[in-house]
Amino acid sequence: MAVQPGERRLNILQTLAEMLERPKGEKITTAALAARLDCSEAALYRHFASKAQMFEGLIEFIEQSLFGVINQITRDVPAGPAQIEHILSLLLGFAQKNRGMTRVLIGDALVNENERLQGRINTLLDKLEAALKQALRVAATEGKVAPEADVVAIANLLRCYIVGRWEQYARSGFSREPLAQWRQQWSLLTVMILTARD
Repeated sequence: MAVQPGERRLNILQTLAEMLERPKGEKITTAALAARLDCSEAALYRHFASKAQMFEGLIEFIEQSLFGVINQITRDVPAGPAQIEHILSLLLGFAQKNRGMTRVLIGDALVNENERLQGRINTLLDKLEAALKQALRVAATEGKVAPEADVVAIANLLRCYIVGRWEQYARSGFSREPLAQWRQQWSLLTVMILTARD
């Protein structure tokens, strides 16, 4: 039975993501990817115009996966603090389940690739920060954040926390899992951010 074009495209992206799970491996080339898929480089280019477009496909997958769930959280979870907790837990869990995608999220896999790819990741991170900011605003209207608190600064702090956990995971060869100590860290974040008063 012939493989449908959409299926082959997805298979290419899945294989690329799997190859990215080896952080100390060789640089990923289209030749290595084609060899892994047992096809020619020309066959890859029938589905993607360039390697950069393949990485863009991975970034689109990440965006759709994360924001699909974040939109569901903001729709179904009314309390601001719970929204923040669910979003942070989602971001840590996504990285833990998707090692190759984690390397894309931290930009490690994009070194020496087209610079617009890092721009796409920066935009994605800005959108994640905006989602956290919105959840913090909900928490503020509920009186769960001090009225004088700077939600912009807090959202940025949470973004830095997430990116730091992702970095640690990738740099440790995926041994220091992002969800390790999550419960304890969420308790600390709650005290520091949600109940802090000057």
